[in-house]
Formats: sequence, structure tokens, C-alpha cells
Amino acid sequence: MEPLPSDILADEIPPASAVDSATPEAARAFAESVAIMARLRGPNGCPWDREQSFDSIRKYTLEETYEVLDAIERRDWPNLAEELGDLLLQVIFYSQMAADEGRFTIADVLGTLNRKLIRRHPHVFGEDASAAAGNLASVDAAVNGSASRVLANWEQIKAAEKEAGGAKLEQESLLDQVQRAQPALAEAAKLGSKAAKVGFDWSHWRDLLAKLDEETAELVAAADAPVHDPVRQQEIEGELGDLLFTAVNLGRHLKVDAEMALRGTNARFRQRFREMERVAGESPGKPLSDLTPAELEALWIGAKVTLSAVGSKTISKSGVGE
Repeated sequence: MEPLPSDILADEIPPASAVDSATPEAARAFAESVAIMARLRGPNGCPWDREQSFDSIRKYTLEETYEVLDAIERRDWPNLAEELGDLLLQVIFYSQMAADEGRFTIADVLGTLNRKLIRRHPHVFGEDASAAAGNLASVDAAVNGSASRVLANWEQIKAAEKEAGGAKLEQESLLDQVQRAQPALAEAAKLGSKAAKVGFDWSHWRDLLAKLDEETAELVAAADAPVHDPVRQQEIEGELGDLLFTAVNLGRHLKVDAEMALRGTNARFRQRFREMERVAGESPGKPLSDLTPAELEALWIGAKVTLSAVGSKTISKSGVGE
């Protein structure tokens, strides 16, 4: 891998005392982490670490990612620092395994990242620096503070990278740019966003409400069919998928991330259900399993009212909801 010209960062990045003071310490700590992992994977290292493969630890990568999201949502900053460390461990672990197999090293990972950041930000580092980092696209670096212009340049530079790498862009589907390896809700939103670029989209978010009604009716028709065989079950699954896809794109039109919206709903459901359990357990108390549907519904409504009141008090005191 070709190194970056030494003057790119020195000339283009403005001084920042907080960053400057943290950089040497961070560099030493990162080097120590890399050395620790190399020892763990070494001949006299940890048997468990030595046995791991790309396939065996990939599940932990997803798990650590969601733990980072959870810490952010809870605003638990000490825990977020720990979870980010766990996520970084995954990167170091993969890189060490690759180095053991002679594929690439952590230096290659960092070098690739640095070149990409400079290459795709000509408005920050300058067009010459961007070109030196491999940018082959002709873009307008004068974005004038516009995030949409930044994204447009990013896409052009990214497309030029693929073309230079031998990708036959004219034979690819536009949707091939959306990776399958991601949560389905995120994939649905990105598919809708890509299709919208060629005009295949709903003109207004209200149009999606009618589409939701249509998809709901189709799901009801499939579920109400008298025959329930594997083929019918696949049809029900397909109709439910269509309903979810429409809901995700409604969120996109409303500038709401469906994954984050659902995570918020899940968190509220947990809180309300826990409150139901608390109230039901008060003297004389009954387990939820012994209550009638009407009693459960009453508890649910009560939990919503109670937690809503608590949330209102929190907002009035701090100015933000917690």
C-alpha cells in the first residue's frame, strides 16, 4: 500500500489542542492493544483466542455493535467507552487473524481508512490531497457548507473508485450498491432511497398511508384464507414483508430511521411491561399469567399513564427526556 504524502495532514488539518494532547497517548495505547492481541494469538498465548476464526467471532461483532447503540441510547458514557473498546477489539482481532494468514495487517486497515477519508473529503483536505489519496473523480470541492453537496461528491468519488477497480458500472443494478449484509430495516430504507434517485418513489409521505392500508388488506386476505399450507405461509410472510417495507419507507419520507424508531418502541414496551409486573405484584398480588385479557389491558393503560407522567416530570426538570 502506498503511504500518504507526509504533508497532507500537516498542511490541511488545523491545530486542535485537545486532539494534539490526546494523540500521542492514543497512539501508544493503540499500539499496546495490537501487541496484546498478537501475544494472545501467539505460540504461548491464549488457547481460546488461538482457536478463533473469522467465522467463529463474527457473531460477537454484531453483538458488540448493538451494545454500543444501547449505551448511546442510555447516555451511559462510561459504559460507551467500554463498549467502543470491545468493538475496537473486533477490528484488532480480525486484523491479527488476517496477519497470521498473510492477508493484511492492522496498518493496512488504518492506511486504507486514512486514504479513503482524505480521498472523499476534497472540500476539507483540498483537491490536490484528495487526488494524492487516489481520487479520480472531478467534483466541485466548494460545497459551501451544504451536506447534500458533500454526499453528492462522496457518491461520485465512490463510483470512480469502483470503476477504477474494474467494476462494470453500466451493467450493475443501482440497487447493487446497497449491501445485503445489514439489518433488514436499514436495507429497506437504503433500497427505497436508491430507487428514489431515479424517480421511483412516492411523491408525498401521505401517499404511503394509503399504501399501508393496501398492504394491510392483502395481509388480512392471505391470513384469512382457509388453506394453511407451506405455500400459504410463504404468501403471508411475503405480505407481512411488503407491509414492513412500506412502513420503513414511510419513516424515510418522514426522516425517521426505522431501526431507531423500533428500538425506541422496544425500550418503551420493556418499561411498560415492567410497570405492569410491578403493579400486578403489589399486595395481594397476582402473576400476569393469572389475569384476564381485560385486566391485562387495564394494567397496560395504567402503565402508559404512569410512565408518561414520569416522563413529563423529567422533561420539565431537565428540559430533555431521559
